Parts: sequence; C-alpha cells; structure tokens
Amino acid sequence: MKARTTLVALLPVLLCAAVGCSGAGPATGKDPDPKGSPGAASGAPGAPAPSAAPGTAPKTGGSRLERSALEQGDLTGYQISAQGKNPNAPDGQPQADRKACQPLADVMGDKPDPAARETVNRGVGSQKQVGLAVSASVSSYAESDAKALVARLRTAVAACGTGFAATVQKQSGSYREVRATAYRTTGDESVSWTTTAAAQGVSAEVHLVVVRQGDTIVRLMALNVTAAQQKAQVPQEVADKQLEKVRAAG
Repeated sequence: MKARTTLVALLPVLLCAAVGCSGAGPATGKDPDPKGSPGAASGAPGAPAPSAAPGTAPKTGGSRLERSALEQGDLTGYQISAQGKNPNAPDGQPQADRKACQPLADVMGDKPDPAARETVNRGVGSQKQVGLAVSASVSSYAESDAKALVARLRTAVAACGTGFAATVQKQSGSYREVRATAYRTTGDESVSWTTTAAAQGVSAEVHLVVVRQGDTIVRLMALNVTAAQQKAQVPQEVADKQLEKVRAAG
C-alpha cells in the first residue's frame, strides 16, 4: 500500500486524479450513470461517469476553456469524468533534481507549467482497451508563453533521456527512459514522449502529448491502470476530438 501511495505522487498528478491510482478494474461495458452523479464518476474504465442525455445540444455557456474540455458523449467507447482530484494525489508542481528536466516535471503537475492562466481537467476511461486511462487538460496562455512551453519541452526531452527524479509534497520518485515519440496531431505544434515512472519497486509506462493550438495548450497523458508496465498510447481519436473542441470554442 505504501508503494501505491508513493506512486500516486510519482505518476502524473492529473492522471492519478483521473483513474484514482487505486487499482481501478477493467471495463465492464456498463452504461454511464444516467444521472451523471459526480460522486459516482472516477474516469476509470468500467466506472460510472456523467452522461449527456441523447440529443443534448453542445454547451454554449461557461468560459472558453470549459467549452473546450471533453464531455461525456463526445467520444463513443469512452467514459469522461470531470470529477475533482483523488484526495490521495498531491497538489502542486513536482520539483526535478535536474534543472534541464524541470519542464518535464512541471507538466506532470496540476497545470502544464506556472505560466498557465487557467486549466480545466478531464479523466477519460476507455471501454475499448481494458485498463487504458487518459488525462486530458486544456490550459489558457499568452500565445508567446504557449510557444515557449513547447520549445522548452522539446529541449528537455532531448536532454533528459537518462531520466530524472522528482519530488512533490515530500514524496519522491523517478522518471526513467524519457524518449521522444512520433505522434500525429492537428494542432499548430506538438511534442510527444514516453517515460517509465517508478517508486519503491512499482512502475508504470506513461505516454504524454502536449499540443499548442494558438494560445491554448492541450496536455494528454495515458497509462494502463490494470497492466501498468504495458506500453500505453494516447488514442488518436481522443487527441483529435480534444483539438476539434478547442478550435470550435474559438
């Protein structure tokens, strides 16, 4: 149990919030809770999530970011949750032990980096691939800051291939084997990489994609919660739909 708690600190904070980092079970094929109860939603495969009624019109209220965020019903075969963070997940931005790797530690935190003006998070659980869970967030920036973030991440991925350690709220772990990966997106620019998060003998393969669309940053993080060492990839349809919504929100 101690190893599991440490892994909560080590893995991407938002992804832990999405899947609970508590041994979420495989997809069951059950329909999402028609009441859309936030108390029932976990974002994990097979867990109930808020459901949009058939024929419900797209959201028109709220901030631009809220309209940009994924909602239940946007993606067939996925459950989408807006539930708050797992109470066991630490708050804040992880601190890297190597300055060159701090951008990679930052992007694992509550927001992609300190320059984000606002961030809206979603948990996405796949009903197609057992155990696959994705954290999807959209963040608003000054466009120059959004461009600078993508540039910093590219530089950090190239510099941190041997990995780094990170600490958040006095809980520490490591990210090993940071590797740039090819990934197609429809945004203005993007960076994608994989890494192995590890703590106290527990490890998980994580895939991350960060995309800039104008002054908005989309951050997507994926892992398999039932087979943590299995390679995971952000599903293409999740990335495409998220970026489609960002553009539609204007």
